[in-house]
Amino acid sequence: MVKIILVRHGETDWNLVKRIQGGESDTPLNDNGKRQASALATRLKDEKIAAIFSSPLQRALNTAQAIAATHQLPVQELPSLKEIRVGILEGRLASEIAPRFDEYICGNGRDKKVHTPPGGESMDDVQKRAWETITSLTAQYSNGTLVLVTHYFVIMAVVCRVLDLPLHRMARLRLTNGTISSFTIDDVSARLELFNDGFHNLKL
Repeated sequence: MVKIILVRHGETDWNLVKRIQGGESDTPLNDNGKRQASALATRLKDEKIAAIFSSPLQRALNTAQAIAATHQLPVQELPSLKEIRVGILEGRLASEIAPRFDEYICGNGRDKKVHTPPGGESMDDVQKRAWETITSLTAQYSNGTLVLVTHYFVIMAVVCRVLDLPLHRMARLRLTNGTISSFTIDDVSARLELFNDGFHNLKL
């Protein structure tokens, strides 16, 4: 059995103003995001981690490096863990698009389908590449704990797959910066253990 710990990167200034921050924006952590990365490292220091993987975008990579430093492990970058590509919407304020950007992506669940941003990719695409990555990693590591530091829509896509939840229901879930979600997976099934756990951030 493999345990997968999904970590959403720490906060950036774009998160604060709700600017759309997709896979083409390499925004840095702000001061609070750096504190969140440190808190995550403390939270996970006693985990027996076999390997740490990260999106190559610096907000995720720097979060992963803080965690890795307490385990003397390298961070392995995986482009498949990058955030959703949002095309022409990159850098726009979410309020210019919809009350909540995730509702724009998944249509608020009313039409039971997900939407592809112009010039971007759909949540179906994100889920496919993320789950293929997890399948590949679990084939390499037959047991143990893996940490994947990634982004909002990637984690949402994986959680929906684990729960067998249609992607158009995604807007019913919330995921904040610097949080942990985790699940176990074996040859039979995947089971969610934690979602959006940010208890470690309460001490900041």
